[in-house]
Amino acid sequence: MAINSEQRPDPDVLLAHVQEQERRAMRGKLRIYFGASAGVGKTYAMLTAARKLIAEGQQVLVGVVETHGRDETAALVDGLEVLPPRAIPYRDKTLSEFDIDAALERHPPLILMDELAHSNAAGSRHPKRWQDVDELLSAGIDVYTTVNVQHLESLNDVVGGITGIRVNETLPDKVFDEADEVVLVDIPADELLARLKSGRVYQLPQAERAAKNFFRKGNLIALRELALRRTADRVEDDVQAYRIEKSIGSIWKTDAALMACIGPDGDADHLVRSAARLASQMSAEWHAVYVETPQLQRLPSAQRERILKTLKLAQDLGATTAVLTGKDVALAIVEYAHSHNFSRVVLGRNSSSKWRFAWQHTSHLKNIADYAPDLDLIEVGQSRASTTDTENEKNTVSDNISEFASPRVPARHWRYVYAALASVAAGLIATPLFEVFNLVNIAMLFLLTVVLVAVKFGRGPSVLSTIIGIAVFDFFFVPPRFSFAVSDFQYLMTFAVMLVVGLITGHLTADLRYQARVASHRESRARALYEFARDLSGVLLAEQISETTQVIIQRAFRAQATLLLPDDGGHLQAPALPVDGLDMGIAQWSFDKVEAAGIGTDTLPASNFFYLPLVAPMRTRGLLAIQPESKRWIMIPEQRQQLDTFAALAAIALERVHYIEVAQDALIHMESERLRNSLLAALSHDLRTPLTSLVGISESLAMSKPALADAQLHMAQALRDETLRLSALVTNLLDMARIESGEVKLNLQWQSFEEIVGTSLRICSEQLQTHKVETRLQAALPLINFDAVLIERVLCNLLENACKYTPANSLISISAELNGSVLEAKVYDNGPGLPAGREEAVFEKFTRGERESALPGVGLGLAICRAIITAHKGTMHAATSPNGGACFVFTLPLGTPPAMPDLEE
Repeated sequence: MAINSEQRPDPDVLLAHVQEQERRAMRGKLRIYFGASAGVGKTYAMLTAARKLIAEGQQVLVGVVETHGRDETAALVDGLEVLPPRAIPYRDKTLSEFDIDAALERHPPLILMDELAHSNAAGSRHPKRWQDVDELLSAGIDVYTTVNVQHLESLNDVVGGITGIRVNETLPDKVFDEADEVVLVDIPADELLARLKSGRVYQLPQAERAAKNFFRKGNLIALRELALRRTADRVEDDVQAYRIEKSIGSIWKTDAALMACIGPDGDADHLVRSAARLASQMSAEWHAVYVETPQLQRLPSAQRERILKTLKLAQDLGATTAVLTGKDVALAIVEYAHSHNFSRVVLGRNSSSKWRFAWQHTSHLKNIADYAPDLDLIEVGQSRASTTDTENEKNTVSDNISEFASPRVPARHWRYVYAALASVAAGLIATPLFEVFNLVNIAMLFLLTVVLVAVKFGRGPSVLSTIIGIAVFDFFFVPPRFSFAVSDFQYLMTFAVMLVVGLITGHLTADLRYQARVASHRESRARALYEFARDLSGVLLAEQISETTQVIIQRAFRAQATLLLPDDGGHLQAPALPVDGLDMGIAQWSFDKVEAAGIGTDTLPASNFFYLPLVAPMRTRGLLAIQPESKRWIMIPEQRQQLDTFAALAAIALERVHYIEVAQDALIHMESERLRNSLLAALSHDLRTPLTSLVGISESLAMSKPALADAQLHMAQALRDETLRLSALVTNLLDMARIESGEVKLNLQWQSFEEIVGTSLRICSEQLQTHKVETRLQAALPLINFDAVLIERVLCNLLENACKYTPANSLISISAELNGSVLEAKVYDNGPGLPAGREEAVFEKFTRGERESALPGVGLGLAICRAIITAHKGTMHAATSPNGGACFVFTLPLGTPPAMPDLEE
């Protein structure tokens, strides 16, 4: 029997597709020109397509086009209507950004928007250009745009790992996937490098830097492969959407995807590894599926555990795994292959010596071929090392009984005894009714007994009940009575019908009974999972998670559970109440190795506990130590799977609580910083006026007439000095508060760094009188764009700091030289140096060194210096100087100084 290739589509899928089409019909169309890197020709291809449309009479508006100095691209822009950009003030500058309001007002049929992943300047309506494009599309405007592969969010880290450069401007993959068209613009790596070398990608100075970093041949080849694969994935989605839209059920062999079918025999691992090798050789995606039928659900737990391990092996080898349910294995396989458009199905050669299993395997192959003639069936040979005693394993009575065996069912032999007695009891009940009812009704009574036995005891006892019931019916009720002789041939037909109906009824009833029990257990597991997830969703403390986990596991699994959490050093903490038999050494090993240990594992299986790590997305958050009532319980595959799910939920809840605590701590820290800065600013403002008055009074007192005595004059000068020192501290406090609040505006100008060094030395000349000072400035330093007052403040703070913490006659050096794209300046001395391990701590606010206790200051100088340098987009750090003392290094970006006008003589 072949499955019709034009199957009826799923109504829900079709309805969703129609609704999506209606939504898209109201939006503009998005076309993305997609490439591996800059310079492949995306903008050029977009402009070329736009010019063709203009030649056909369509109106096109240029919203944003970045030519990057490429003459060929700029030539294509000439003559096109360009939307004037919007001027946005930003940090004493004026930036040009896309004017979305003007574009919406113009409402052109098509607009060109280059560089879709671009980040807009602060003050724009949307932070990202792709959001501008989404608003244009919602207004019904078609958009052409460009994207490089490194700008896709899902591939950003992959590209960063390849090139060593992390791109900050990204866009969600959803934007790429929902585009109406994706046009791949691709050229070989050698041709792109030739373009770069000739200056057709960047200007020559920038091109040389790019060739040494991002534009290496290996990088370009890898990026090209990523772009091709991502485009292929996009096209595959388009093919699948078209198949759904046109209700096409037949398989289109457009890719090399594989589907491996795992069976219950012992050679499934060999099949999985063979399928993984095939997929690797073909560079193809592959799935591994297992079809569970009612018969396979009765397999011993050990064999079912092996099947789950095989699926885990497939997942570790890169497969997408699935467990399908159904009565027809072949039909389930074919339906899965059709729904996922798999053209190749990999099956293993059955290793059983029993004719029944070999016949079933051959039947599956034949049925798959009949259902789907378009499928390619690949049969994998048997492994030499495979187990040949599968039947022995199936016939072995395992201690690990299935969870579906009801504990209320009597032992195996007693079930048959009860079944036989039930048929005898039916005969006894029917005896007084013999004179009232005819033989047909009495036969129905025996069939009812068979159904009841099947419901209570299963298939085997129902068969025995059928045979004994026929014998009792023949002996006691069919003439001649009390004899197995039959006087009428018609009664033989009655016996045959009773036998067949009894066997069929018993078989169906037993199946329904088993399926009902399976459904009941699954419903119970689903309910327990729902309750656990619901209870964890509202907890805010780790203690609540621990209590909830212990209660739910005890109720759902009939086991004692203990949740162990690590301290900051990663060591598990022992429970508050001692637990008998709990081995913290095994628990710590399981936590460190992120592997389960104890019952049912390969590590210390004789233990009375099962140790399960709680693995969250970011790290391992704890460990569950479970002591079941019976060791057999943990071996049941379904129980183990559910327990893994419980552990994952608990781990995610612990991680969520952890980050809630982190967020709360950060919020408290931010609020305390804000309050402290507000307090400092208020105090500083209020203290400046009286301090200024004190300075004036002390100076007036020193110059008063008649002249003061020497002792009084010394006191007046001391008052003035201490007031000035206090005023400097207040100024530091106020500056720190202003810098952190963002109130400081940089007055950037192109200036000589040598002049700032000279000015700083003059300001600090009084403090430097007891020290030696040398300058080591590189000759012909270029002009630097900085705020002279603030950089002067940085140098003064560093010089004063050196004077404060070095003995008299120490050497203080100032150096400056070019280092790549930055100016690197150093202030260092030959004093005692920084305390070990305090190189970063000295930059924290209100932090003072070990030698500061007797010295003035509140620990803000270096914090202010770093804040000023950071505002200039530079860096600052501390190190050990060449002379053995402390060294403070800061950098300033060079930039491009303005050209000096030529002076005519």
